[in-house]
Amino acid sequence: MQLFYNQDLTEQDSEIQFSKEESKHIAKVLRKSVGDVLHITNGKGWLFTAEITIADIKNCMAQITSATLQPKRNYRLHLAVAPTKMNDRYEWFLEKATEIGIDSITPIFCDNSERRVIKADRYEKILQAAMKQSLHCYLPELHEAISFKTYMNQEFNGQTFIAHCEETDKKSLKQELKANEAVTILIGPEGDFSPKEINQAIEKQFIPVTLGNTRLRTETAAIVACHSVSYINE
Repeated sequence: MQLFYNQDLTEQDSEIQFSKEESKHIAKVLRKSVGDVLHITNGKGWLFTAEITIADIKNCMAQITSATLQPKRNYRLHLAVAPTKMNDRYEWFLEKATEIGIDSITPIFCDNSERRVIKADRYEKILQAAMKQSLHCYLPELHEAISFKTYMNQEFNGQTFIAHCEETDKKSLKQELKANEAVTILIGPEGDFSPKEINQAIEKQFIPVTLGNTRLRTETAAIVACHSVSYINE
């Protein structure tokens, strides 16, 4: 099955008109024709099936034949991850986390961050592409990039963890995780969280955790954390 994405589609709609870019992809690249069936999601959990009524490379249209709300996961995962020095590594994290299963992401700028600018529009496109590729119907929410200090000035629900490399007392994330709960995990930059940031998180009841016996890159640590939550909820 190939999945298309249209954020404006609702369960009340009876037809869909594809953009010029998608029309060309459907009619010319995929060689779809009138009567062929397409699958579409709006990223909000709905899976639509539609039958092509016009197979034009500039204006493809389809009649919606069914709309089904897909079940949500039995947990919610939010990762706050510092942007990496090399942007392509962060983009890799976004792609793989979406494939594994994540609900929301916040890029956080920390004391030791080397990157202070992100391309939110490009990140959104990566999330959308990964959602379609992995056949998910829920698009992860990308929050505005903010400072660590600002991020911590909020109330948190569920389990909360901060993964860092300081030689202090830490728990094992895999042993601390509980199934069927909301989880928030903080992942720092290449230079790790500063002691001040770690203490600030602990004051907010975040549990310091380790992700294993080896030192991981930021993007690898984020994926290990994401997979650990997914695994404990299988």
